[in-house]
Amino acid sequence: MRWLAGVIINAVLFVALSGFFSSFHVAGFGTAVLASFILAILNMLVRPVLFILTLPINIFTLGLFTFVINALMLKLTTYFMGSSFVIDGFGTALILAAIMAFANLIINSVLWEKKN
Repeated sequence: MRWLAGVIINAVLFVALSGFFSSFHVAGFGTAVLASFILAILNMLVRPVLFILTLPINIFTLGLFTFVINALMLKLTTYFMGSSFVIDGFGTALILAAIMAFANLIINSVLWEKKN
């Protein structure tokens, strides 16, 4: 249930952020859901390998290199999605990754807060 909620939240974020950036285009909400699903699969399969391979850089940058890994995952998602989900440059992907990480942090803290 929580994984599916994360996919839907990312899809809504994709649609919302595509309205703010001219270099980021999403064809529709269905495309955003599919891109979010692909991103979730890539985050489960590819991201841990990249994280292990770049661990020394990540430690040296105090974890900030994680945003670069997230941007790479977004660019890889655009590769699998084709022309219906487009991020024009790596800089845009890096900004989107940072915004999405911050938004997910806030949304997840509100949705899944523990009540004592």
